[in-house]
Amino acid sequence: MGAWLQRMSMVVLVSVLTLTGCTRDPINSPYDTGALSKNTLYTAFVRQSPKYLDPARSYSNDETPFTYNIYEPLYGYQYLKRPYELIPRAAAEITPPRYLDAQGNVLPADAPGEQIAESVYDIPIRHGILFQPHPAFARETDGRDSYFPLRQGELDDKFYLTDFPQTGTRELTANDYVYGFRRLASPRVASPIYSLMADHIIGMQDYGKRLQQRDAELRKGLPAGQRDLPWLDLREDDGFEGVQAVDEHTLRIRIKGKYPQFKYWLAMTFTAPIPWEADRFYSQPGMAAHDLSLNTWPVGTGPYMLVESLQNRRHVLARNPNFRGEPYPCEGEPTDQARGLLADCGKPTPFLDHIVFNIEKEALPLTGKFMQGYYDIPQVERGEIGVAMLVAAGDSPDKAKTYRDHGIQLPTTIETSIWYMGFNWLDPVVGQGDTPEQQAKNRKLRQAISIAFNWEEYIAVFENDQAVAANGPVPPGVLGYREPPAGINREVYDIVDGKPKRKPLEVAKQLLAEAGYPNGRNAQTGAPLILYYDAMTGGGSNPMFDWMRRQMAQIGIQLDIRSTDYGRFQDKMQRGAAQIFFWGWLADYPDAENFLFLLYGPNGKAKHGGENAANYTNAEFDQLFEQLKYLDDGPEKVAVIDRMQAIVQRDAPWMFGYFPMSGGAYQQWVGNAKPTQMVRNILQYIKIDPALRVSKIDEWNTPRWWPLWLLVIVVALAIWPSYVALKRRERQTAFGSRPVTPTVQSSKESQS
Repeated sequence: MGAWLQRMSMVVLVSVLTLTGCTRDPINSPYDTGALSKNTLYTAFVRQSPKYLDPARSYSNDETPFTYNIYEPLYGYQYLKRPYELIPRAAAEITPPRYLDAQGNVLPADAPGEQIAESVYDIPIRHGILFQPHPAFARETDGRDSYFPLRQGELDDKFYLTDFPQTGTRELTANDYVYGFRRLASPRVASPIYSLMADHIIGMQDYGKRLQQRDAELRKGLPAGQRDLPWLDLREDDGFEGVQAVDEHTLRIRIKGKYPQFKYWLAMTFTAPIPWEADRFYSQPGMAAHDLSLNTWPVGTGPYMLVESLQNRRHVLARNPNFRGEPYPCEGEPTDQARGLLADCGKPTPFLDHIVFNIEKEALPLTGKFMQGYYDIPQVERGEIGVAMLVAAGDSPDKAKTYRDHGIQLPTTIETSIWYMGFNWLDPVVGQGDTPEQQAKNRKLRQAISIAFNWEEYIAVFENDQAVAANGPVPPGVLGYREPPAGINREVYDIVDGKPKRKPLEVAKQLLAEAGYPNGRNAQTGAPLILYYDAMTGGGSNPMFDWMRRQMAQIGIQLDIRSTDYGRFQDKMQRGAAQIFFWGWLADYPDAENFLFLLYGPNGKAKHGGENAANYTNAEFDQLFEQLKYLDDGPEKVAVIDRMQAIVQRDAPWMFGYFPMSGGAYQQWVGNAKPTQMVRNILQYIKIDPALRVSKIDEWNTPRWWPLWLLVIVVALAIWPSYVALKRRERQTAFGSRPVTPTVQSSKESQS
C-alpha cells in the first residue's frame, strides 16, 4: 500500500512538471514546435483534395489556389484595382490584335466588326522565365534524360514527386503555350473549355478531330480501360494554324472574326504553358498507377510549386526558387492606401515561403482553430466564413467583441455574379405574349411583380444584409455598371432625396389592373391569378417560399410552389416548361458581355440549349448585343451597355435580384489581404508577421493551471484518508495500538 501511494504521488508530480514545462508552444498546437514562427501561411481545404491540377482540366474554385499560383497564363489581373484591369503575367505586354479582312488585308483598329474576318494576336513572351525544378527536366552529365525512359522496377518505390532526387529546369518559350493549346484538343485530356476555344480559334476544331484519329490508332490492340498508353506526342505534326510560335518568344493566336473578350481567356489557367517534357514524363508506364500526373503534380513557372501532397490530408506549396519576383502593385482603389494595402509598393513578390493546406472536414473545428490563431486564413478560395462571421458579429455583441479583441479582419467585396428571378418568355401569362396588346399587358404584370417583390427585404432576411440589390444584369467591378442613383431601374424605383426608393404598392396594383388582373383577379372571368414558382428542392413550408407568397399576396396574386428534384428542374428548364424560377450566374471574366449574353435571344435555353434561361428575345437588344461583341472598352461600349440595360429594365424578363457579397476572414498578422473573385493568384501578394502570430497564439491559448492544481488537491484529499489509515495500521502490534510515546511504553514494559 505504501508503494502504491508513492507511485500515485509521483504520477501527480510528473504530470504537473510535464505540463508546466511545455511553454515553448501552446499545449494544444496542431503543429510541430517552432513551426508557427516560420514564414509559413496556414489555411484549410474542406471535404477532399482538389481533383484536377492539370490546367487544361481544372475548372473548380477549390483548385484555383494551386493552379493560379503554380502556373502563369499570359495575362492576369491587377490585384487591387476595381474595375478589374488586365495586366501581363508571362507576356511582356497586353497586345492588341491586328485585324484582317477576308482577303488577308490589314484593317484599321476601328474597322467595323462585320468587316473583320480574322484577329491576329502576336504576344511577346518575357525572356528569362524559368520552370520550377522538376525531374522531367533532369539531365545526366552526358546530356541523357535522368528519368526517361524509366527502366524496369525504377518506379516501384516512387509515389511522390519528391521521390525523384534529381531535378532540372529550362526557359519558358512560346512553344510551351503552343503545346498547352494543343492539349486542350486532346481526347485524353477532355478539357471543359475545348469546344469554346474551338469555336473561336482558327483550325482548332479540325485539329481535335485529327487527334482523335491518332489516339485511336495508338490504342489499337490495347484492352479497354488500359491506363498505360503510348505517349500522344503533340509535337509530331504542325498542329493547327490558329496557334503557332513565330519564334522562341513570340506566340501568334488567330481568332475568327473579332472577339474582344478573348483576351480574358488568356488570363485563365486553361491557356497556361505546358512543357512537353512533363507530358512525356507522366506518360510513362506505371505513372498512372502511382497517381503521378499533371493532375497531382503540376509543373509551372509561377511563384509557388507543390512540394507535398497527401491526398485528403495536407498539401504544401513552397516558394519557386526559379521565380523572378514580380513587384507588388503601387495603385489600387481610393481606400487601399488607408488600409495599408499599398505599403509594399514595388517590393518583389511572393512574400511567403510556404503555404500549408490542411484538411478540415467540418466547419466548427475550422472556425475554432481560426479563432485560436492556428489558421491565418480559413479558406483561401471561399468567402463564406468571412460572411458568416460578419453576420454573427451583427447578431451577437459578444462575438463582435471577440472578433475585435482578436483583431480579425473581415473586409467584404461585391462578387462579379448575380442571382435573379426569371420569367419564362415562352409562358403565355408571364412571358412575351402573342399579340402586341398581350405583350403590353404581360410586361405590366412583370413590372408589377418586380415592384412588389422587395429584394432589399429579401437580402436583409435571407442574405443577412450581405448582398446588394441589383438594378440590372451588370454587376459592380465591370465596365458598364453604374452606381445608384445613376444606374437605378426606374421601372421599379423612384428617386427620393437623391436616393432610390422602391415604388409604392399602389403603383404595382395599378399596373396589375392594367395588365387585366384588378385586385389579382382576371378581369374577364373573375378567376384568381395563380402563378407558379418552380423550385429545385424543398417543400411548400420553406421560410423563403412563405416569404415569396406574402410578397405576391400584397398585390393579390397567389403563388403556388412547384418543388421538384434537381434533375426534373433541369428538364423543365431545358423544355421551357417552368414559369418563374430562381437562377444565378458567376462570371468567367469581368466583361458586361459575360452577363448580357444571358439575355441574348440566340442563347435561349429551350430552343438553342444556351444560357438564356428566361428564353428572352428582343430584336433591339439582340442587335445591340451583336454590336457589343465587337466593341473594345470605351465610351461607345458603355453607351451600348446603358441602352441594353434600359431595354431589359423595361421588359422585365428578370427580377434582377441581388449581387452577393464575399467576405474575407484574416488574422491581424496577415497583410495585403483583399477579397477578390477574379484575381486568383492572391497568395503571391499575401504576407504574414510570424512573430506577432506566435505572441497572439500564446496569449489566446495560455494554459489555465488552476484546474490542474484543483485536481492535485482533489487527489490529495482522496489519498489522505488512506494515508492516515495506513499510518495507523503501521502502528498496530499484536497487543493493540502502540502508545504515542514509545520511550514511556518501553519503560512500562521493562517494569512489568
